Amino acid sequence: MSDDDTTPARHPAGGGLTCLVTGASGYIGGRLVPELLDAGHRVRCLARTPAKLRDHAWADRVEIVRGDVTDPGSVARAMEGVDVAYYLVHALGTGHGFEDTDRRAARVFGEQAHRAGVGRLVYLGGLTPASVPEQELSPHLRSRAEVGRILLDSGVPTAVLRAAVIIGSGSASFEMLRYLTERLPVMVTPRWVHTRIQPIAVRDVLRLLTGCARLPGDVNRTFDIGGPDVLTYLDMMRGYAAVARLPRRLILPVPVLTPGLSSHWVGLVTPVPASIARPLTESLRHEVVCRENDIERYLPSPPGHPLGFDRAVTLALQRVRDAKVTTRWSSASVPGAPSDPLPTDPDWAGGSLYTDVRERDTDVAPEALWKVIEGIGGENGWYSFPLAWAVRGWADRLVGGVGLRRGRRDAQRLRAGDSLDFWRVEEIERGRLLRLRAEMRLPGLAWLEMRVDTDGRVRYRQRAVFHPRGLLGHLYWWSVSPFHAVVFGGMARNIVRAAERAAPAEHGRAGGASVAAAGAEDSGVSTAPRRP
Repeated sequence: MSDDDTTPARHPAGGGLTCLVTGASGYIGGRLVPELLDAGHRVRCLARTPAKLRDHAWADRVEIVRGDVTDPGSVARAMEGVDVAYYLVHALGTGHGFEDTDRRAARVFGEQAHRAGVGRLVYLGGLTPASVPEQELSPHLRSRAEVGRILLDSGVPTAVLRAAVIIGSGSASFEMLRYLTERLPVMVTPRWVHTRIQPIAVRDVLRLLTGCARLPGDVNRTFDIGGPDVLTYLDMMRGYAAVARLPRRLILPVPVLTPGLSSHWVGLVTPVPASIARPLTESLRHEVVCRENDIERYLPSPPGHPLGFDRAVTLALQRVRDAKVTTRWSSASVPGAPSDPLPTDPDWAGGSLYTDVRERDTDVAPEALWKVIEGIGGENGWYSFPLAWAVRGWADRLVGGVGLRRGRRDAQRLRAGDSLDFWRVEEIERGRLLRLRAEMRLPGLAWLEMRVDTDGRVRYRQRAVFHPRGLLGHLYWWSVSPFHAVVFGGMARNIVRAAERAAPAEHGRAGGASVAAAGAEDSGVSTAPRRP
């Protein structure tokens, strides 16, 4: 058994099954796919944006089908020939209508699975408190419970696994726990820190999800799943501090922090934005402890499992420190974030655009320039006016956005779909193009492109694109445009200089040419509204 916090113990398997996985770009789905493959199964992924999956290490071992769980046609095509279908998507958000979306998607999924003759559905839901009427649950927990019922009633044998807090590198629950404990030696906390919780290691969640593929055909029920420890959130914070060798934390619960205020408090202190923190904190208002452990009758735990809380935290921290976090809570798109294509794409409907273009020639090798581009963001920053970026990030957090603190999944390499501070990687052509789509709160849509051109000589090309929404969008662009020379101009200049400093040998061979290039003014153009 390795010390990987995501590798489940293997179960003996016969012939492989064909498994459909939804949510493969998300935290659990992205980790489940390689486990199913390693267990000898064939995997098909249903994805709205297949490009988000192409850079995963397992992408060439799976079949990827474009579609959406709310679209019966695409779900029907994805279900053809499937033995087991995993439903790992949900509308984690607080916007109006998300419960209707969850309900409609679950019905489509169950109906199409039944028509296709799928042998089993597997769903990962949330553990609900035993003594609380469903109407008093948070909208998030209530919706997840309803999705489970819809799938159980679909006519297809279904296993609904219900978990409370999942502990693993990159999970939203773990990141919330980690940052609250590390950043605040003295904390004023909500009353829910005294709520009893039964956390479970992500490693055990994946072990059970994988094992569910081979449950007997007559099993159609929910299973509560959890680790061996029942703790309060206060216990978990103190336990984390002990494992991470931090001084003992002073924690002062107060009764005045409502779930809404709690979510904003979490959003300010941790990388988890309020839109995701709210359903997490609402879920902690009531005790969530397993009422049964019947899953053991079908999927007995191997020696050493399920992992205890301290062991799960130790493994998660090791993965973080080794920079081996394969998926993060931010792997999935943020609720409400824009997903429109870049306005120059053929399917864009048109409209007004503002652009800011910066170009700089350099004598550095293209590979050295690309290394700086792909390493942008996170701990490396954005190569210009750090205070301006910090202020913009804090402003975004204050209005419920993601801010800058999501950082990077990997310190060196990016892949399509990765979150990158308050951007998301929309397109990457390694060595040539990085296109980011903004996920901060804006009165419009925004993109940032960085290119390495090698037509004759090496040129860095940077383009910011903004599609305003209404009058406020136009006013926003004109209010920030005076700072573009400093922010975008400085960014282009400093990216090139960083590449030149990192490649002194090539820089020296170029004589004084690159020095002259570094000192030259970059060309910057801010356009008025135009039609692309």
